[in-house]
Amino acid sequence: MGTRALLAVLWLLHFLPLGVQAALGRGLGALLYRLAGARRRIALRNLELCLPELDAAARERLAREHFGWLGRSLLERGLLWWAPRERLQRLIHVEGEVHLAERSERPVMWLVPHFMALDVAGVAVLLFQSRRGASIYQQQSNPVMDAVMRAGRLRLGNAVIFPRSDSAKPLIREIRQGTGFFNLPDMDFGARDAAFVPFFGVPAATLLAPSRMARALDMVVQPVIAEILPGGAGYRVNFMPPWHDFPSEDALADTARLNRFIEDQIRLHPAQYLWVHKRFKTRPAGEPSLY
Repeated sequence: MGTRALLAVLWLLHFLPLGVQAALGRGLGALLYRLAGARRRIALRNLELCLPELDAAARERLAREHFGWLGRSLLERGLLWWAPRERLQRLIHVEGEVHLAERSERPVMWLVPHFMALDVAGVAVLLFQSRRGASIYQQQSNPVMDAVMRAGRLRLGNAVIFPRSDSAKPLIREIRQGTGFFNLPDMDFGARDAAFVPFFGVPAATLLAPSRMARALDMVVQPVIAEILPGGAGYRVNFMPPWHDFPSEDALADTARLNRFIEDQIRLHPAQYLWVHKRFKTRPAGEPSLY
């Protein structure tokens, strides 16, 4: 299916009740589990590395459940890109200190790990509080998909996004003007500007930037965890209490603490974490690939 046809299907599906979309998304996830062999193997390997207390059958059940949430997150992207503001406000349930950035005299970093409802958290930032938000995004190789993704993320206003390949200077200028930063701290982008920090006991290349940036720009760091709710119940986005003792003078210790926090959140919702990403792709010198 071509990109334009795929986007047309997503656009049509977003009119359906969420419960119907959820059922279709779970079906898509089951299909992907069967057909996307490379991603299935990555997810199973990540689960073996991170949750060794589970036996093979339990890991397979968890991976199948994960692909169900993954299918939903892909299919329901149309809601986030095209649904009216009022519908999204009904579907997204926010909890916690959602207005922290509005009243903070210091710029806020929203620290958002890669759970399946990650993009819902971005929409919640734009819908439920008034502080301007900035984020970094990975440009898509397909220009049509890239344009639609950009438009979808910017359509609610009060936001600016920067390609990962660009200089950080425009982002830093935004933050210094009080713009909040929607930061995704838990992907493997290689060894540059990263350290090997334990993630479920496995050394993982982890960016030191959250700690360093928060310290350099005197930012308040607020974790945000997003969850897809079953069926047509919508989504939950928890704006958690800020970390008053973060950052410290030790960026490595801060990064280890961040990974421990993400581990704790994964154990609460293990099937909704992004297991299909090669989190341990980069290895310390001399170590073999884990995949």
